[in-house]
Amino acid sequence: MNFQQITSPEDFKALAAEWNQLLAESQTDVPFLRYEYLQAWWQTRGGGEWPQADLALITARQDGQLKAIAPLFFTHNLDDQPALMLLGSIEISDYLDLIVRPQDLPEFVSGLLDYLGSDSAGAWEVLDWYNLPEESPTLPVLKTAAAARGLRFTQEKFRPALSVQLPGDFEQYLSGIDKKQRHEIRRKMRRANEYELPVRWYIVEDETTLDAEIDDFLDLMANDPEKDAFLTDVMYTQMRTSVHAAFKEGWLQLAFLEVDGKKACGYLNFDYNNRIWVYNSGLNFDYSEISPGWVLLGHLLQWANEHGRSEFDFMRGDEAYKYKFGGRDHPVLRVKISR
Repeated sequence: MNFQQITSPEDFKALAAEWNQLLAESQTDVPFLRYEYLQAWWQTRGGGEWPQADLALITARQDGQLKAIAPLFFTHNLDDQPALMLLGSIEISDYLDLIVRPQDLPEFVSGLLDYLGSDSAGAWEVLDWYNLPEESPTLPVLKTAAAARGLRFTQEKFRPALSVQLPGDFEQYLSGIDKKQRHEIRRKMRRANEYELPVRWYIVEDETTLDAEIDDFLDLMANDPEKDAFLTDVMYTQMRTSVHAAFKEGWLQLAFLEVDGKKACGYLNFDYNNRIWVYNSGLNFDYSEISPGWVLLGHLLQWANEHGRSEFDFMRGDEAYKYKFGGRDHPVLRVKISR
């Protein structure tokens, strides 16, 4: 494999078509590794998370064909060490990894560590990689390759993440969760359906209304004081850019529950790779009596089952409702390799 470091935004953009084609065949095909998502992330440096950062993508080619990408950038990490980190780190991208076909992983990781050990790779002290899925094949291969080169490898659980496998039938899904929670979901959905004011839910499909729908969703998010603090001006830009990119590429699922024409709840999800990825949500607390979050989530789970999605991924965070809806743990990890 021939390795090359890419440091210019122009060269990053030139990879777009090859990038997504490779990702579709890679070991970890998640929305946070799509070219358009990471391009939006880089434009705002993660919504302002990394104001001082330099692009440091590493590509590997063989006979001109793109074989793998290490989507990296150079910065000082949270421990103030010169570090190479994964694009998307840390807060707003739930799953990250190397982009490589399974059969090419050992050769790529071995060559990558050799390349990063050369003078041309810059003065990093650590590879500090967050949000690798616990089941990622990268982890054991990286550990073995690091040990062979005398590099210090550490791995720790970073944050919990939960998901639920879908059987393709909503009633069958409900039968697989706790009996008490099953009755509670049914009761709340039924109560919303019988509410004195008209209640409806929908998924945004009209691009001409998308900007207004995004604004409404961000307003719902801002009703939560923690999310309001999170939504800085640059984060607003990041969110809007990411949503537009996902809509354009066909994997946005922006859904709302309305009560008498007023938005009571919204979910910003990705409908990607035959899974639903629950990215964020917002509530209007004026309608708490009908539990709009539970009701909309119930409708989205029913939709996902009816449309043949294999998994409903609640992603990072161990909020209680995720367990009540049948979520099971599969944490994401932090890996550090030190020279």
